[in-house]
Amino acid sequence: MKKNIIAMIMSCVVFGAAAQKAEVVKLDKLQQIMETKSDKIRVINFWATWCAPCIKELPLFEKLHAERSDVKVTLVSMDLDLDPNPEKVYKFLDRKKLQSEVLLLNEQNANSWIGKIDKSWSGALPATIVINPKTGQRKFIERQLHEGDLEKLIAEVQ
Repeated sequence: MKKNIIAMIMSCVVFGAAAQKAEVVKLDKLQQIMETKSDKIRVINFWATWCAPCIKELPLFEKLHAERSDVKVTLVSMDLDLDPNPEKVYKFLDRKKLQSEVLLLNEQNANSWIGKIDKSWSGALPATIVINPKTGQRKFIERQLHEGDLEKLIAEVQ
């Protein structure tokens, strides 16, 4: 019995350690990331665990992350806007085994900052911005993406 309890505790510790711990950031940190000069195209996706279209398109970003070394994928979770506890997101990341960089945006009152990401953004999710840091070209889209959409967006900013 004692061995079983120890084994259960150890598996919980190992399971907890495996979860990706996304960095919690404020808008200024996200803007800094968006403006940083780089040789890589930046693909930044705004999503939430409660957004079905967001979840549906996540595999596209994971595929892009795995296949294109010339592209940096960042997934920005908007979950903290409704629930300040990041554990739900950490569990989601672990369950989905996401490998892309994940940030948790810790900003309230989205109406005060969404225009700083893109002036055309209504605040709806999912939303994606593709940035060419070399040229400053940007492409913003506010809808669920489908197979081939990311490649087209990247081509438009190159």
